[in-house]
Amino acid sequence: MKQTPSILLVEDEENLHEALKLNLELEGYSVSSARDGAEALRIVEEEHLDLIILDIMLPEVDGITVAENIRIRNLDTPILMLSARNTSADRILGLKKGADDYLTKPFDLEELLLRVSKLIEKNQRLNDRPQINDLYAFGSNRIDFKAQQAFDTNGALIELTKKETMLLKLLIENKNEVVTRERILNIVWGYQVYPTTRTIDNFILNFRKYFENDSRQPRYFHSVRGVGYKFTDD
Repeated sequence: MKQTPSILLVEDEENLHEALKLNLELEGYSVSSARDGAEALRIVEEEHLDLIILDIMLPEVDGITVAENIRIRNLDTPILMLSARNTSADRILGLKKGADDYLTKPFDLEELLLRVSKLIEKNQRLNDRPQINDLYAFGSNRIDFKAQQAFDTNGALIELTKKETMLLKLLIENKNEVVTRERILNIVWGYQVYPTTRTIDNFILNFRKYFENDSRQPRYFHSVRGVGYKFTDD
């Protein structure tokens, strides 16, 4: 039996909170409520959540800080951020701090429900992916994720850094699919720092040096311009 998706609704405006909660429950979701940022962070620690709907303007702790704290803890629960602010700078800040989507008030209820549905579906697909084992081989290369080591085609030992190991595992778990830069930031860097595209490119270049026969014509590690990065093993 499929579990009912659970949503944390973080909104301090009482009428809007009650209206959203009612409509989300009518759609079949289980809804937990928080009226301020501190309460939201407590619930995030205690409950399994499939989505967080997070207002920016909150008492105690604002929504931006809440999102940042969630990502620092390496929690990848999708966040739909709500805000009365409509400038591109505000949207960019919200997305940088951890939001997966950003909706400006006032908004259309049907649009919110559609975005909620899509974020939950996407998250469920990601969580349904099979996890890879500690040992993984491709071509003549081998990786030991637990030991943070790899062996190249010639059997030479490669000592991997923690971030190299995390990025390799993320790319391999999503084999043949593009992993966006935002997801890499979330999983590998935890939003504590903001590496430039060149920083991530340098990691990919290192992987090519480690594992490719010809780094200029990669078989395994690819950059998809403007989107993200991909591991292929066919």
